[in-house]
Amino acid sequence: MMTMWNHIWEMKNERVIASFGEARLMKRADGRLELRGGNAGDQTAAKEWISLFMHEAVPRLGSES
Repeated sequence: MMTMWNHIWEMKNERVIASFGEARLMKRADGRLELRGGNAGDQTAAKEWISLFMHEAVPRLGSES
């Protein structure tokens, strides 16, 4: 179970790069990219945007925390 402290720590160590509907492309403090949330359409839009503007990036699919 996630505590409020864990949630605050994650928020401080991540930032939102872009939003696509309910999907969020996050950059973690360690430099990894993660695509979180959204439906299939949101994730498809995110992947298309990534292929155009961040083509070297390979974000992993994350779960909502």
